[in-house]
Amino acid sequence: MQGRFITLEGGEGAGKTSSVAFIVDYLRSQSIDTLATREPGGTEVSEAIRAVLLDKSLPSMHADTELLLMFAARQEHLVRKILPALAAGQWVVCDRFTDATYAYQGYGRAQALERIQQLEAWVQGTFHPHLTLLFDIDVELGFQRVRTRYAAQQTQADRFEQEHISFFERVRRGYLVRAAHYPDQFRVVDASQSLERVQHDIKQYLMEFIQQAKAQHV
Repeated sequence: MQGRFITLEGGEGAGKTSSVAFIVDYLRSQSIDTLATREPGGTEVSEAIRAVLLDKSLPSMHADTELLLMFAARQEHLVRKILPALAAGQWVVCDRFTDATYAYQGYGRAQALERIQQLEAWVQGTFHPHLTLLFDIDVELGFQRVRTRYAAQQTQADRFEQEHISFFERVRRGYLVRAAHYPDQFRVVDASQSLERVQHDIKQYLMEFIQQAKAQHV
């Protein structure tokens, strides 16, 4: 089979990041060579940009600066890691991608969606995820989970996590709008369910997607 690009999206506390290992393990159990990565990040340069984006000790940055940094990290990530892996036949599982930019910078920061579309076309051309799993959860419930994680790990919120709850309500709305506009790409996972139920739903979506990929390969 050809390489496939799977992205995971969702707000804070949705369990998206912790699901990456489950997805990678499942794909590998199906004899699919799989690479896990994340955004912003994934390469040395992109990880350095991520550190700047999340550093709450830095002065606040202009929304345009934030948007441009996101795409700068994405450009490096694409050409250095994602596209070469796909060309080699690997499947790539990425924790966030451009849909996060639409949700966080577009809906959350009220950046013009047309501006994001222009940057997307410049950096990606026609390249888009083959499958996006959107982990959807009530914002308040998500932050209850985040606070529990902070207490357990003795960590603190990064620059994005310090935003007001209304910011994350807009982010969630943006994600759901994207999912409605691109039903062939998105599958929505109810992240408020138990871990067992969430993983069951993920597995069902992946089984369906693998079968489609095999059919296209024939």
